[in-house]
Amino acid sequence: MADFVGAIDQGTTSSRFMIFDHEGKEVGKAQLEFEQILPQAGWVEHDPLHIWQSVRNAVEQALGGANLTSRDLAAVGVTNQRETTVVWNPKTGKPYHNAIVWQDTRNDRLVSRHQREGDEDTVKQKAGLPIATYFSGGKLEWLFENVDGLKQAAENGEVAFGNTDTWVLWNLTGGVSGGVHVTDVTNASRTMLMNLETLDWDDELLEIFGVPRAMLPEIRPSSDPNQYGVTRSDGPFAGEIPLTGDLGDQQAATVGQVCFDVGNGKNTYGTGNFLLLNTGTEPVRSENGMLTTLGYKLGDDAPIYCLEGAIAVTGSAVQWLRDQLGIIHEAAESETLAKSVDDSGGVVFVPAFSGLFAPYWDSSARGVIVGLSRFNTKAHLARATLEAVCYQSKEVVDAMNEDSGVDLEVLKVDGGMTANDTLMQLQADILGVPVSKPVVAETTALGAAYAAGLGVGFWESTDDMRQNWQEDKRWEPSWSDDQREEGYARWKDAVQRTLGLVDVEG
Repeated sequence: MADFVGAIDQGTTSSRFMIFDHEGKEVGKAQLEFEQILPQAGWVEHDPLHIWQSVRNAVEQALGGANLTSRDLAAVGVTNQRETTVVWNPKTGKPYHNAIVWQDTRNDRLVSRHQREGDEDTVKQKAGLPIATYFSGGKLEWLFENVDGLKQAAENGEVAFGNTDTWVLWNLTGGVSGGVHVTDVTNASRTMLMNLETLDWDDELLEIFGVPRAMLPEIRPSSDPNQYGVTRSDGPFAGEIPLTGDLGDQQAATVGQVCFDVGNGKNTYGTGNFLLLNTGTEPVRSENGMLTTLGYKLGDDAPIYCLEGAIAVTGSAVQWLRDQLGIIHEAAESETLAKSVDDSGGVVFVPAFSGLFAPYWDSSARGVIVGLSRFNTKAHLARATLEAVCYQSKEVVDAMNEDSGVDLEVLKVDGGMTANDTLMQLQADILGVPVSKPVVAETTALGAAYAAGLGVGFWESTDDMRQNWQEDKRWEPSWSDDQREEGYARWKDAVQRTLGLVDVEG
């Protein structure tokens, strides 16, 4: 068997390809950003063709940089930005519209209509999700109402739908020349269209959102010994490599953090933040604004469910400081600025650019900055931005503790923002529990590699992965209880000021 496993990580702002050895160590990597298309307030799009090209280029650069070829790979896995909705013509390979990104809120009026019509209880019971702008089903509904002829074409079998995992797998396996149209249970669970119990598309949910079954991909396990397909030689891999792993990015990070036991959890810091808690083989219904979702399904084993707290804007708030305000030139400067002051100077920033996700699920919210005075500088705003990441995570942890009945003792963290020591120390201070980072912080790609490797026997069991996990760094809380409570109270007050700032009814 070949010595390495590859993982395509198709993210919100970039695509990367990473190569891992049997110990889970990185041996090669390339990452390429692509354009964020912002047609108007609340709208976020990507060009699917640019996404596919960025994947191709990342694979070629990573293999070349590591002096490897595709023959050195035992298998390849895919992980992806979830909920981002792609529709394309399977005969031509051309998208019918730009991909509508998970952050996009253009379907807020459709969401409000479903809520008025009483559909939310059915969707929550069957799909484990609130009706929200976040999920793919509502984005499909908007496309049907705004792209001429799309609905009829879908009913005629002339439209393929998927999150970006499905789009990438279809292209990897040949595209118009026999590409496979598949997804996995974790991605399917983010559409509002899959039944959590049957792990299949649900006719009642399809009817609610007006989605023809003919356009939907086949749902497969997250790690599949039967393979989704093999790579085609005219793609970025110069040979037929088994494709055996597919997970949404946050579930992939859960696998990469080896959260295989009930009660294990992790928080990923990326464009948004996503905290997942393993709840075992039975779905747990949240009473506190958490999502009930699939964690993973490994081959023929029983599916594992999770509670999830999804936060829309964390790392992208730092990007906003850079790209929209221009107060920093690169993301790392946010830490330098934040460290230059002792606190935020009374400034609280709630970056509700896409409404508020967990635990509020309020699409009418918008971002606010409160507490400004002439004393404040860009350093205070930078620190308030980092604090916003941490306070949003605290709200999710509190809600998850309430649902699970178990208080968090240690927070496992991963993702690009964990390189920011100031942020991680703030997180420990605001939560009041230690924060632990593994040696391999990019656990999203590692999880996809683990799923793919399991599918071909590169790793024999999850025990192999547990042995690979090692702690790199730990941050201990240093704030007093009074300091923590005062800061949280200011945050809660600021959040209330974001609610109802836009009219989603009119």
